[in-house]
Amino acid sequence: MEQNLSLFERIGGMEAVTAAVDIFYTKVLADEKIKHFFASTNMPMQLGKMKSFLAYAFGAPTHIAVYTGKKMRDAHAHLSITEEHFNIVANHLVVTLQELGVANDLVEEVTEIALSTKKDVLGL
Repeated sequence: MEQNLSLFERIGGMEAVTAAVDIFYTKVLADEKIKHFFASTNMPMQLGKMKSFLAYAFGAPTHIAVYTGKKMRDAHAHLSITEEHFNIVANHLVVTLQELGVANDLVEEVTEIALSTKKDVLGL
């Protein structure tokens, strides 16, 4: 039965996504190497967008998550993000999920989704 559940459901639904995003951005905004990317960002809006995006990417039902933001490439095009920056952000995501007690197989699924965005985020 669990195989039929979406990653969104297996990870704990919107409550889990919300907790992860809140903790994740605390880490990101404290990181000297990447916090400058968010200096002029409306963070409450950014958190909302990220929660919607992750819920959508993890397979949430459309009545819960409809992502209407920019395409990944367009959203990051002006930022000059390097592979180092991308890896720092990805690591913060993994550490956040581990701290929340997310099972390793689910962390791996999330990591695969994050890595699938790498070329667009880096503009490659």
